[in-house]
Amino acid sequence: MKTFALLALPMLASLAGAAQSLPATPKRPVTDTYFGRPVVDDYRWLEDTKSPEVLAWFKAQGDYTKQMLDQLPGRDSLVNTFVRYDAMRPMRYSEVKKRGNRYFYRKTLPTETVGKIYLREGETGPETLLFDPVAYDPGKTYSVTAFTPSNDGQHLVVGLQEGGAELSTLRTMTVNTKALLPESIVAVSGGGIDWLPTDAGFLYTPNNSTDPKDPKGNLNTKARLHQLNTPASADPELFSRAKNPSFNIRPDEYPFLYFSDDHTQVYGGLGSVDNRQNVWIASPADLRKPVIPWKHLVVPTDSVYSYLKLGPNMYCYSVKGAPKGRILVTDAFKPNLAAASVLLPEGQQIITSIVSSKDYLFVTLNDGINDRIRQYDPRTRQWADVPLPGTGTAYVQPLDAPRSNAVLVGLTSWKQPPVLYSYNPDTKALATSVFDVKATYPGLADLVVEELEVPGQDGTMVPLSLIYRKGLKKDGQSICFMDGYGAYGFSAVPGFSQRYLALLNQGVIVAETHPRGGSEKGQKWYRAGYQTTKPNTWKDFIACGDYLVKNGYTSPSHLIGMGTSAGGILIGRAITERPDLFAAAISNVSCSNALRMENSPNGPVNVPEFGSVKDPVQCQALYEMDAFQHVKPGTKYPAVICVGGMNDPRVIVWQPGKLAAALQAASTSGKPVLMQVNYDNGHFTEDKKVTFRNFANMYAFALWQAGHPNFQPRSLAAK
Repeated sequence: MKTFALLALPMLASLAGAAQSLPATPKRPVTDTYFGRPVVDDYRWLEDTKSPEVLAWFKAQGDYTKQMLDQLPGRDSLVNTFVRYDAMRPMRYSEVKKRGNRYFYRKTLPTETVGKIYLREGETGPETLLFDPVAYDPGKTYSVTAFTPSNDGQHLVVGLQEGGAELSTLRTMTVNTKALLPESIVAVSGGGIDWLPTDAGFLYTPNNSTDPKDPKGNLNTKARLHQLNTPASADPELFSRAKNPSFNIRPDEYPFLYFSDDHTQVYGGLGSVDNRQNVWIASPADLRKPVIPWKHLVVPTDSVYSYLKLGPNMYCYSVKGAPKGRILVTDAFKPNLAAASVLLPEGQQIITSIVSSKDYLFVTLNDGINDRIRQYDPRTRQWADVPLPGTGTAYVQPLDAPRSNAVLVGLTSWKQPPVLYSYNPDTKALATSVFDVKATYPGLADLVVEELEVPGQDGTMVPLSLIYRKGLKKDGQSICFMDGYGAYGFSAVPGFSQRYLALLNQGVIVAETHPRGGSEKGQKWYRAGYQTTKPNTWKDFIACGDYLVKNGYTSPSHLIGMGTSAGGILIGRAITERPDLFAAAISNVSCSNALRMENSPNGPVNVPEFGSVKDPVQCQALYEMDAFQHVKPGTKYPAVICVGGMNDPRVIVWQPGKLAAALQAASTSGKPVLMQVNYDNGHFTEDKKVTFRNFANMYAFALWQAGHPNFQPRSLAAK
């Protein structure tokens, strides 16, 4: 392994000579002054993604990257492994939804790049294909972002995305005939809708533009009502900043409307990256009034993360005064959080979610690694455990909450493929679901999982999950793939990954870090990697890498680091603070230029998480997060592949693009810095063909640079 690592520099020279030369990126300095501090930006010009020069730059970068990666022998083998592992599960079912006796679901075969929507009359009834996104318009590439059957199961709204752009076009189908109604509704984020109690239409919130790069696309959006068989242009605005001026709605907050499961209440809420809910409540009949008499249900200072109505009660999952969470209960029709009763007090385990079926409340709790699910029956006021047959990550999915107690329970772990169960809360009987499909993967029996806690730079103990094959020698010669995120309070929960298995079966150690910024240890853990405390996130990641090196799991010449999306802050600052620690880094659709995030379409909505340049304290924090601004000329940086999607509505492509340009100009290590540009992908895509190629490119590049023998170009390996 060490011999191959030493070949990295001559390999680069040979590959670069064989590939199209990469043109130099001109520096055109722009100086901004933030509260008296001048900050120079050499590549501001790359932010103009409508400029032919900028588009040509991204194309040249993408072409160069493709030629380099095409010469790595293990890349295509990785793609083939992903395909082979995918085929081991003969079909995949997901998003099962029950309406009366009708079951709607997505099914994907190994031979299909995206899933299709099907219907069964009865759980085991004959299957009917309802919608095939590939056949919808053969001249374009579509996938289904979301689908929602009406309450009576007679209609189906399908959200269609093109090229991974996420902004969907909504089409409505009459289920019995499969005919599409004439109207289309464009630019709906994720395709999320909620049907009226009468099924005569639905509630939805569109973006202002179909262009994911439009800076005004996400601002001042409006929740609307659509009546079937009417043009979308006639859809009335029901809830918005303009409609409700006294609510002090920010331009970046996303107004949404939906009904309680029993359709006795309608909620108007504001979506943002702030997990604390801000929600108003009204009667469904009030939607017909010129002025809807909204009443506040919860405010951000209540620190309610989720809520639901079950019978006459409102149940709220709150972290106010309880960092690990507690469940409050109040009268649903006269809610008063200040006087609410505590149904489930804060305990040692962290509450992560609440859902309900017709008669039961389900609460998921986590001990930092494994989930536990408890059910509560308001009729008897009794708690009981859902009898999970294993450990790991579990969830409850109600199939038809207002009318049925039918639920699905899912369970997975680092080395356990997902299993789906049908669960009856009345009898507490758990049985394998008809929608569960078994798969046998190679190498699972040889995997070892270690759950560790390692000392962070300030002495805080940081969780670290390791997965590797039996017989590991701690001699520093193993390649280690270390991933991290640490943002928005999202925890890195145990879950089976076919992509990880492909690495593990090539002898790679997989290390999943749990840095501050997630919620592995509750809300205090989240807030310890947030805005001004954000440096803890990448310092925890670095501490995990140092631990792995110190204890012989790997060495700097074999350590790969990866961060995706908001995890781009983590990986970008890790390599700019400790370039000596990594052989290679993957900066995937990454937030890399934090000081300029507010100038991107999805930037303003992220201010509650990261901060604003308009605030002097938060501005300094953003500067600390900014990997682009911390690139120093004359530094020996690791090999880096930056990845951006031209259709990405979440992280605009110039964020990773500017980091790539800066690293290419600054690094003196001789190791490659590549910019992979995806034109058939956004932030992500369901399309398996695109996804498999995308991750194979990233992994192959990193494994090449970390010295894996299966990824060294043959012509050089022979020398």
